[in-house]
Amino acid sequence: MRPTFINVGERTNVTGSAKFRKLVVEGDYSAALDVARQQVEAGAQIIDINMDEGLLDGVVAMRTFLNLIAAEPDIARVPVMIDSSKWEVIEAGLKCVQGKPIVNSISMKEGEQAFRDHAIKCLRYGAAVVVMAFDEVGQADTAARKIEICTRAYNILVNEVGFPPEDIIFDPNIFAVATGIEEHDNYAVDFIEAVKVIKATLPYARISGGVSNVSFSFRGNEPVRRAIHSVFLYHAIQAGMDMGIVNAGDLPVYDDIDPTLREAVEDVILNRPQRTNVFNTERLVDIAPNYKGDKGVARVVDLKWRDQPVAARISHALVNGITEYIDADTEEARLSFDRPLHVIEGPLMDGMNVVGDLFGSGKMFLPQVVKSARVMKQAVAWLEPFMEAEKAGKPREQAGRILMATVKGDVHDIGKNIVGVVLQCNNYEVIDLGVMVPADRILDAAVEHKVDIIGLSGLITPSLDEMVFVGAEMERRGFDIPLLIGGATTSRTHTAVKIEPAYRRGSTTYVVDASRAVGVVSGLLSKTDRVKNEAATRDEYIRIREQYARGQEVKARATLQQARENRFRIDPSQPMPGKPSFIGVKSFDAWDLKDLADHIDWTPFFASWELIGRYPLILDDEIVGEAARDLFEDAKVMLKRIIDEKWFLAKGVVGFWPARADGDDVAVFADESRSEEIARFHTLRQQIKKSNGKPNLALSDFIAEDGEDYIGAFAVTAGHGELEVAKRFKDAGDDYSSILATSLADRLAEAFAERLHKEVRTQLWGYAADETADIDALISEQYQGIRPAPGYPAQPDHTEKATLFRLLQAEDNAGMALTESYAMTPPASVSGLYFGHPGSHYFGVGKIDLDQVEDYARRKGWDVATAERWLAPILNYDPYAAKRETAA
Repeated sequence: MRPTFINVGERTNVTGSAKFRKLVVEGDYSAALDVARQQVEAGAQIIDINMDEGLLDGVVAMRTFLNLIAAEPDIARVPVMIDSSKWEVIEAGLKCVQGKPIVNSISMKEGEQAFRDHAIKCLRYGAAVVVMAFDEVGQADTAARKIEICTRAYNILVNEVGFPPEDIIFDPNIFAVATGIEEHDNYAVDFIEAVKVIKATLPYARISGGVSNVSFSFRGNEPVRRAIHSVFLYHAIQAGMDMGIVNAGDLPVYDDIDPTLREAVEDVILNRPQRTNVFNTERLVDIAPNYKGDKGVARVVDLKWRDQPVAARISHALVNGITEYIDADTEEARLSFDRPLHVIEGPLMDGMNVVGDLFGSGKMFLPQVVKSARVMKQAVAWLEPFMEAEKAGKPREQAGRILMATVKGDVHDIGKNIVGVVLQCNNYEVIDLGVMVPADRILDAAVEHKVDIIGLSGLITPSLDEMVFVGAEMERRGFDIPLLIGGATTSRTHTAVKIEPAYRRGSTTYVVDASRAVGVVSGLLSKTDRVKNEAATRDEYIRIREQYARGQEVKARATLQQARENRFRIDPSQPMPGKPSFIGVKSFDAWDLKDLADHIDWTPFFASWELIGRYPLILDDEIVGEAARDLFEDAKVMLKRIIDEKWFLAKGVVGFWPARADGDDVAVFADESRSEEIARFHTLRQQIKKSNGKPNLALSDFIAEDGEDYIGAFAVTAGHGELEVAKRFKDAGDDYSSILATSLADRLAEAFAERLHKEVRTQLWGYAADETADIDALISEQYQGIRPAPGYPAQPDHTEKATLFRLLQAEDNAGMALTESYAMTPPASVSGLYFGHPGSHYFGVGKIDLDQVEDYARRKGWDVATAERWLAPILNYDPYAAKRETAA
């Protein structure tokens, strides 16, 4: 069976990559190594390295780069192809390369003797050679010349020099086709025919070539070039081509190429007799502009919609998120109306109404709506100068003015931003105050801008109390406008029980997601239905409060003492995780983003855009599949830019210390003597009554009470640069890309936590050195050990992050900090503890009683009221009941 085609990475070549050339010329070899690493990670089985540039000392550059590669195991694991037209550069590389290199190239262009001399030296260095089909006359172009030169070179190498035939790689020259010059039309056929003969007559020799040459005449049209590469390789590999310099990750599958394009390309590659009066090259040139796209398969673009009237074209652009023609169409519409404002009130709003109807009926989904908003903003931006210049112009009438903010102490705003975009799509003016906004600033801005509604967002548990405070301040200051509540930790129950009673002058409404926002807002601002809608919400919230009160009847729990007596006990037969490779902290200044991208869990990414389903099944979902596929393609394109252009900086820190369980606490020590306690983590214990011998768990149970045991901690972020990138897109009117960048930063941060945990298990702590879990197994947590985080079910108290950050010196080591509500900054950040014992597993604390709250307050040095504030979501009683009765 013929061996698999070998992909030679082409990006570490100064003549073929402007980026690599710039890095090497500037002496930034560290970044240049990243290019090589990316090639290997993208699937290159050999990397071609060329330093032939006028501003470089090629010998020094080649020697320096190869010596650096030798110290990078993840790069050095693949063979190196030393590529140069200068023998001295090749020899400099041969003297320092590890393993078996490949020399690219030698030829007979300087005669047979020089060819022999170079071949003998390559043989002594143990190198394989690429032999160009080039002799004293010139490069071989026809099949006959290619075969003649390669046969002559083979006989010299094998029969005279004694070169192993399996170390000979012929490059019979790939030249450009479809240039318009008739003599070039058969170049691809000549190569393919030569390959067949060489493989049949020159035993063990291999065939390579620079594939990108074949499509040179279509430079600037990447989809067509990729199709040409795919079709050419399809036939060349069948003929016997073994390897090639090509970006394999950039190739469409042969069968996936649009049939019309594939047929036209195949006609050119195989130089078939023309099917019509139009020559093959002319036909491909004619259809090439119809194909466009980013990575992957070129796709035909149906432009029939461009023949419709301008209003229909604008509507089509809005529904399909197409920005390419919107400036021209908006200008055409402006010229047909008396005033530019009428374009907004007419075709643009008509188009957005279609978007709104489709979204409301479930025929469009959130990512598509946000793309529509981008088109709308671009059109409005085109009209704004004309409206400003119009002396008699009047301000555009909005459906309403909404003020939105993420409350004090909270830094997360993806959901808020999505809601804002959806509202803007429906002609609402949105004033976004951003994140970490205190109550007085929210209310002052509401007065200043005369807003119709205030919307509050929050992700972490402390935000719930801040929302109650904002509601109370609205009551105190005499507001009567509607208040909207949303965010990951909020709920209809919390809104009904805690926030609405604090704000009685106006209405308070919980908004479950962006898809409901427009309906809620329009109902609250409706002149005819507002009173009815507010009354219905109040009635619903009364029922929720009554139901909540019934559910708050104290359920029987184990006492804290009983729960402790039923704690989880480490099985002495299970091996302890052992000593980590170091004690203290280790920081990571710039973790490879490509590595993190390979560990992304995509399911939560789609959920953040309100597309619910498990990846990759969601891509084929009957309802949301098309929207998910489009979003995923956009995400992959942006993710590549994030990696290639280093938009974000991923920094992190990990630490390990000797530890010992002390009741429900974990004592952390400075060194192995365990004489100096440097920190203490406080854990909470389940108090639900257990049966069947199941224990009442606390995280401290997973640390030994005596003997040698350890605890780890980490803090990672992929968010350095996130806010700047998101702002740049937002300032340009591209909310879609802004939100996409933020959501990808979040995914990279979570992937960083997953990837670092793997490094901890297999290397840094090493208690599972033989682990072989793949990405799916990692995402489903099929491994030994856990990494629980403060604020999550196993430890709901966010304030424990302060101890964790102090131990890790997270600000100095990773540029991470905590807000006053213990939210992490940058927003795309993750932190937690490491437990390595085989018996450790995730759990939820559940509801706890007053006896544990009082004990926890004592251990933390708090008063009980403070403990109740931070533990409010898990209390098995209502600490505010007496206050409410008194107030009533």
